[in-house]
Amino acid sequence: MESTFRTPDTSSVVVGVDGSDAARTAALWAAGEAVRRDRPLHIVYGADTDGRALYVSAETIERVRANGRQLLDDTAKAMSDEYPGLRVSTEFSRADAVSSLHRAGALHGTIVVGSRGLGGFDSLMLGSVGLDVAAAAMTPVIVVRGIPRAQETGTVLAAIHDEHDLLYARYAAREAELRKGRLRLLHVWNVMQSVGEVVSMLDGLSEIARKHEEALQAVTDAVRGEFPDLEVCSDAEKSMSVAGILVEASRHADLLVMGGRRVPDSLGIGRNLGRATHRVLHHAHCPVLLIPRMGSDFGSRS
Repeated sequence: MESTFRTPDTSSVVVGVDGSDAARTAALWAAGEAVRRDRPLHIVYGADTDGRALYVSAETIERVRANGRQLLDDTAKAMSDEYPGLRVSTEFSRADAVSSLHRAGALHGTIVVGSRGLGGFDSLMLGSVGLDVAAAAMTPVIVVRGIPRAQETGTVLAAIHDEHDLLYARYAAREAELRKGRLRLLHVWNVMQSVGEVVSMLDGLSEIARKHEEALQAVTDAVRGEFPDLEVCSDAEKSMSVAGILVEASRHADLLVMGGRRVPDSLGIGRNLGRATHRVLHHAHCPVLLIPRMGSDFGSRS
């Protein structure tokens, strides 16, 4: 499968800000990523003034505009001070944050969001804006999680389900090359889902395990062939919780790359993230790069 996404070193980076600490952390991370890729940084503030115009005063709208533009100026200056020479642009949008980031992402490439915004109360969970951006984006989205300025491990982790995930493994390999690090391909298969396909749990388990290992090996061999100078290791694990294994593995990675399947919502008019992807985005210990996947056309359904 040939990638329809721009590879990391040729994509610009867009980040959303809202005045929260998590957004500032995301902006700093995005700025570092833009420098790594030698690409511009585009900072977006979605003020939602169009949506508020019907129920708030003109004075309030003007105050929101002034505060938003000041936030953009302050953030741009802070990023330029931190990374001299970085090309920085800003955008004040009258639309809501999610729509603003989706539109900017279509123009600029990878979208970066913080793990929490100004709303909500639990710093361990992903905010609604970040979740909505990730669920509907047609471009790669990075949710910045983990401890700010954490010690780098030199490892990019890629979640691999089957041979269809070679697209995401290639993307992760490019990320590892940019970081001058190593790539770990991790395949996790759910024991209970697998044994449900055979008559006997014990009789079929070894054969199922062999098929999973073969799928991972096929992806590993392909990546090693395409990236001969990159250190690549691969592991296959069986577990009752795919998300749990990925979350634990993220403790030892600088970035987790995964394809995120989108499924129709209960009304059939929107899209939600798959269950495992949703849990990983809520609990990962490092930034998560989610590459859009829509149904069977984008590989596995896990």
